[in-house]
Amino acid sequence: MASMRDIKRRKGSIQSTQQITKAMKLVSTVKLQRAKQNAERSKAYFDCMYATVKNMLEKAGNLDHRYLRPGESDKKAVVVITSNRGLAGGYNSNITKLITKGELKKEDLLIYAVGKKGKDTLARNGYAIVEEDPEIVEEPAYADAMQLAGRLLDSYAKGEIGEIYLAYTRFKNTVSHEPTLIKLLPVEISEDGGAAQEEKSAGRAQMGFEPEDDEALDMIIPKYVTSLIYGGLIESVASENGARMQAMDSATSNAEEMIADLTLKFNRARQGSITQELTEIIAGAEAIS
Repeated sequence: MASMRDIKRRKGSIQSTQQITKAMKLVSTVKLQRAKQNAERSKAYFDCMYATVKNMLEKAGNLDHRYLRPGESDKKAVVVITSNRGLAGGYNSNITKLITKGELKKEDLLIYAVGKKGKDTLARNGYAIVEEDPEIVEEPAYADAMQLAGRLLDSYAKGEIGEIYLAYTRFKNTVSHEPTLIKLLPVEISEDGGAAQEEKSAGRAQMGFEPEDDEALDMIIPKYVTSLIYGGLIESVASENGARMQAMDSATSNAEEMIADLTLKFNRARQGSITQELTEIIAGAEAIS
């Protein structure tokens, strides 16, 4: 059995750790409230943007545009959004597993890492890190998402990459977060969406553009990609703080249980020590008499 000094030292160490986890939980709770409001307020817009652009392109039929042509390159750009810090449960590992355990081939992927944890994990696994932007995830701004989207679209238009993906954590509620991988470009058109020709033959109006489709798509597609990246950033920040709050709450509860167990062991050890001292005193007294 460990000595009382060892038990007391370990109990003190756990109590210090518990104070840290409590403080981190409080900080994450405060950050979560603001991030949650931003995510819930903007979620409808980004979901609508994705559905609207997809539906619009389905109704427009086959368009010959630099952002819609099938990519000539086999390379796939993946924007991976994780955090810069750990202690958030499975938040970061769940995102990296989408890449490492997914169907996309490692040799075809070009990683645009937003967050240090995802970059470090994927680099250790041999993935090609093209760009690292850890500061973006700290305070997500639409301008940062626009610049990242611009670089991706330039590479896509030049034929350097053939597909663009976004890996982020979808925020459902405080305790539920879903790792998500979506394809941004080329936009996936459902088979039944190819009803453009059927609509035409049925005499119904086709999707029209004003100004011309090239000019309109030059404005719409960059805004579409930027909006989805920014939406991913907003939801990821909320998910990160929610995951860290849960992790710190669990750590605090575990520390409480360990402290209670060590307190019980300490009391037993002290009782045993007192009993032993009394026995020695009685034995000594009998020996003298």
